[in-house]
Amino acid sequence: MKLYYATGTCSLSPLIVAHEAAIPLELVRVDIRTSPHVTETGNDYSEVSPNGYVPALVLDQGTVLTEGVTIVQYLADLKPDSGLAPQHGTLERAVLQSWLNFIATELHKMFSPWLFHPEYGTQAQEVARARIGERLAHVERHLQAGGPFLLGKTFTVADAYLFTVVGWSDFTGVDLSGFPHLRDLLGRIRTRAAVLAALRAEGSKTTG
Repeated sequence: MKLYYATGTCSLSPLIVAHEAAIPLELVRVDIRTSPHVTETGNDYSEVSPNGYVPALVLDQGTVLTEGVTIVQYLADLKPDSGLAPQHGTLERAVLQSWLNFIATELHKMFSPWLFHPEYGTQAQEVARARIGERLAHVERHLQAGGPFLLGKTFTVADAYLFTVVGWSDFTGVDLSGFPHLRDLLGRIRTRAAVLAALRAEGSKTTG
């Protein structure tokens, strides 16, 4: 399988999951600063993913998956013994999907595009930071009551995605000082061997 990625983006979460599950991937870097986006070999990325954003996972049979929350679940399901996602049809799987959707819609889409594009203006960015703070307060309360991870005692793909998105906080000026349980979670995740390997691999060619 082949993962199209860009350093510092949400494509880190499937890379973390691949390392956690020991799934080898061929990595192809995408230059998202160009228009149109091009791969490291100079090919037009829209030929792979018409929507133009990363990540994209190309399966061995040629199918292309383009949504990050789909990709992390697909990878986890390839290695069910990894414990990265509960089984389909269980209540725990529904809870996982609830968190993935919350991170995607309430956090990811508040960080990006609003805090990555200064052309939106200071007022719009301050509104985005305030709304992110409200969402992170919800995460903080949940972790305080039922942590240490989003689904309790087990690290899952939702934690990998949360780590990736909230990891943009320093760069975008989002204050995490009021969320000690969240900061503890991010610190624990950062020390995981698979996460460290994924962060290193963003500049390499293969994982596994």
